Amino acid sequence: MELNRRLACLAALVPPGCIAADIGTDHAYLPIYLVEKDVCRVVIATDIKDGPFRTAAGKIKEHQVEDRVILRQGDGLKVLNPLEADVLVLAGMGGNTIREILSASPHILSGAKRMLLQPMADAADLRFWLCDNGWRIADEQLVEEDGRVYLIIVAEPGREVTTDPIHLELGPRLLEKKDPLLKGYLEKIISKYERILAEIAAAKSDLAREKALSLEKKVAKIKEVAGCL
Repeated sequence: MELNRRLACLAALVPPGCIAADIGTDHAYLPIYLVEKDVCRVVIATDIKDGPFRTAAGKIKEHQVEDRVILRQGDGLKVLNPLEADVLVLAGMGGNTIREILSASPHILSGAKRMLLQPMADAADLRFWLCDNGWRIADEQLVEEDGRVYLIIVAEPGREVTTDPIHLELGPRLLEKKDPLLKGYLEKIISKYERILAEIAAAKSDLAREKALSLEKKVAKIKEVAGCL
């Protein structure tokens, strides 16, 4: 099986020999690839929705890997047993959704050695949660596919050394590595905040002015970081 760039990047970050769990597996492409390439002996694939669950079951059967891809239907990490998976993959969902899934199952997280997280939005909220809950950001990668840039966060147990809130929001490992896609990634963040500023400008309250001033300072800092790339 050939993977698209986003899934291929995730697959490359799965340590050989581990047991991985792909939460929200959809078509189960990643678990099938990992066992076919013998990266993992076993992968647990889960999805909460009936449609993706049935699709995944069909793909697993088609590739004849029923004995190596364990498919389960259920909510987030709740279908896993403690110490069952070394690596947790949560990809293709919002950062706050990922955060909620992780928060709901601390007993599962305590046994994980690595998490591969690919938030579609709210990456900053997810990073702050990780740092507050005993996870360090071991690596970050940006991958472009069909004109869209995706972020992948590699989290491992430990203490995050970066404390600057702006660096945590933007991606400390991305900034350290000066990822080649980082400049465009930051430009999109700046554009998002500038749109919010334009909306706030229409309000006349003191609270709106305070929010605007705070956000203007944040945008100025982000532009300063971007200018150093």
